[in-house]
Amino acid sequence: MAAERLVVIGGDAAGMSAASQARRLKGPDELSIVAFERGHFTSYSACGIPYWVGGDVERRDDLIARTPEQHRERAIDLRTRTEVTEIDVAGQRVRAVDLESGEASWTGFDKLVVATGARPLRPDLPGMDADGVHGVQTLDDGQALLDSLDRAPGRRAVVVGAGYIGVEMAEAMLKRGFEVTVLNRGAQPMATLDPDMGSLVHEAMDGMGITTVNRAAVTKILTGPDGRVTAVATDEETYPADVVVLGIGVTPETTLAGAAGLPLGAHGGLVTDPSMRVVGHENIWAGGDCVEVLDLVAGRLRHIALGTHANKHGQVIGANVGGGYGTFPGVVGTAVSKVCDLEIARTGLREKEAKAVGLRYVTATIESTGRAGYYPGARSMTVKMIAEYRTGRLLGVQIVGREGAAKRVDIAAVALTARMTVDQMTALDLGYAPPFSPVWDPVLVAARKANAAVRRAGSA
Repeated sequence: MAAERLVVIGGDAAGMSAASQARRLKGPDELSIVAFERGHFTSYSACGIPYWVGGDVERRDDLIARTPEQHRERAIDLRTRTEVTEIDVAGQRVRAVDLESGEASWTGFDKLVVATGARPLRPDLPGMDADGVHGVQTLDDGQALLDSLDRAPGRRAVVVGAGYIGVEMAEAMLKRGFEVTVLNRGAQPMATLDPDMGSLVHEAMDGMGITTVNRAAVTKILTGPDGRVTAVATDEETYPADVVVLGIGVTPETTLAGAAGLPLGAHGGLVTDPSMRVVGHENIWAGGDCVEVLDLVAGRLRHIALGTHANKHGQVIGANVGGGYGTFPGVVGTAVSKVCDLEIARTGLREKEAKAVGLRYVTATIESTGRAGYYPGARSMTVKMIAEYRTGRLLGVQIVGREGAAKRVDIAAVALTARMTVDQMTALDLGYAPPFSPVWDPVLVAARKANAAVRRAGSA
């Protein structure tokens, strides 16, 4: 009996996690695995690219968890620099083009995994394709940016966008010795936070020497006679630039899947069931940044591009393809970031998101320290908590502060997953010692204040 064939499109977190897990469960005599990756690298940390560019990570290869050669040693036929250009669902085959030779061929499959990731948003504006303008999504992108920095005629960097990638790349440019301006379309940086918390990020970035301009919509990129970027223009002003980094965000890379007729959700991502099987297709799975996932707090589908989710998706897919069983229940929307020594975290819903799904809520914001106030090195942090009106169910938490602030969001992530109320949270038995926390941890202080707001709302 011939072995079944699994074809994987995409050689990063979700795709290669799925291939590796399937290989653990089934040997080559039962399951042959062919994986296509259009880039040079596999199984790498895209989240680590800003820290490599900024010099915190010394070598590019430090970001690679498993090389193509290591995958091939495990009987996975991994074909790099090969791009899948068509999925023939009815015929159960994919068309792939070797990007070096231009040769195209069809490969049949019994089972298919779509893990095409996400692509950086790149506005269709004059000059966006100019030399010196860079998106940062892959290791190839990171290398191109570093090469560009070496060729930059001056030391002025403009970062377009002030989300996670934007603020991380602003820090990287600062560490590289550039004068940094961040152009942000929103009212405050970090649109994943409420504006009052985003303003704390803005204030801190200004204090670091990063110029942040809010409500600044880019209209075009200006270039010199050699075609290299010289400035970024908005409706209000023109900002000189020797290099431009795009940190506007990403969108699911589902062009291929959409053309094949696979189901896409409201955010453009593939729609799957809890086993990560594409809805309506018995032999096709999808995972990573190209899918939409269930928000356990809001009860709706969202697109969240994170390596943590992608690796979990891959494990689930590989288990199911390999004859085991696994499901992915959903997410609560947890994310952390930093810019220099400022830590930024969020989980659950913002006020805007709670309103959008019809939830009434109360909020509480507190300021505390990450250690006992008398202990050397105690730094401030601000915690904002959102709880459902009257019931007190935790809906979301945002934290901005210095050392020890960001990972406290994990307490809230667990509480959200368990559908705890802020009243229940006040009794959590968290670790305490002066070097690590005040007697009342900042998250618990926020929970107490939120619980008081819930009680007031219930008696109103």
